[in-house]
Amino acid sequence: MIVAETGSATSTQTSKNTRIKDFYDLLKVRLTGVVVFSGVFGYLLGMESFSYIKVLALAFGSFMITGSANTINQIIERDYDKMMKRTQNRPLPLGIISRKEAAIYAGILAVVGFGLMAAFVNLYSALLSIASLVLYAFIYTPMKRITPLSVLVGAFPGAFPPMIGWVAATGSIGVEGMALFALQFMWQFPHFWAIAWVADSDYKKAGFKMLPFNGNKDVNTAVQISIYTMFLLPIGFLPTQLGITGIFSGVLAALAGAAFLYQTFGLIKEKTDKAALKIMFTSFIYLPIVQIVYLIDKI
Repeated sequence: MIVAETGSATSTQTSKNTRIKDFYDLLKVRLTGVVVFSGVFGYLLGMESFSYIKVLALAFGSFMITGSANTINQIIERDYDKMMKRTQNRPLPLGIISRKEAAIYAGILAVVGFGLMAAFVNLYSALLSIASLVLYAFIYTPMKRITPLSVLVGAFPGAFPPMIGWVAATGSIGVEGMALFALQFMWQFPHFWAIAWVADSDYKKAGFKMLPFNGNKDVNTAVQISIYTMFLLPIGFLPTQLGITGIFSGVLAALAGAAFLYQTFGLIKEKTDKAALKIMFTSFIYLPIVQIVYLIDKI
């Protein structure tokens, strides 16, 4: 009898732990972490004096709002996620979490995140974070099955985090905040299109139109990726020109942009998934390196 009760208790605890993990998975923590890092980066670059309360409120608030946006994205795309190998084992496609449960979860995250930022950072940054959620979840997400222009729309909320961090520190966007926005905005095109190239067959199963032009893995798409990457070189120098950072970070950002651009030439020549993977991994490295270099130079 004691054994049976112990077994039942263990089973219940395991079920609860699994349930917690399922809700945790809805947050897309790695993606959300990138957003939080970019937001804190913007804050540190724009601050006049450091505030632990503001940094923590910005980090936790943006984490919750981004997690909410990711959850809403999965609610809308539940039936399409079932069609793709890389997403079919998410909690919603598997039916482990219902749409209603996920919606309540997303709502709580958004409200708490907004409250944290409005109360301890400033209202402006909190409103921009909610605007980013709306753009990502309710405009970009449905557009993915309609037009490749969805990538352009999705680049806006994707580029908001460093600008929101700047607003959190200064109370206004300014030309400096727009410069930080511009860098992350332009970075997303080679980043997203490289991912879309590698996952093209999976995306097409769900009807997502992610590659530019005719949506083919051809030289036209490869050239488009290269052109957008090229813009990172002058944009990467903007913080130096605006006096946010010094010449050291401007030069290193330009060199990182040149290395990024070099990878795109391989895709133009080879037009293979392997070459697209190199661009994808380079994009993952490029952004944090440039942001860290900016911060080091400021310090």
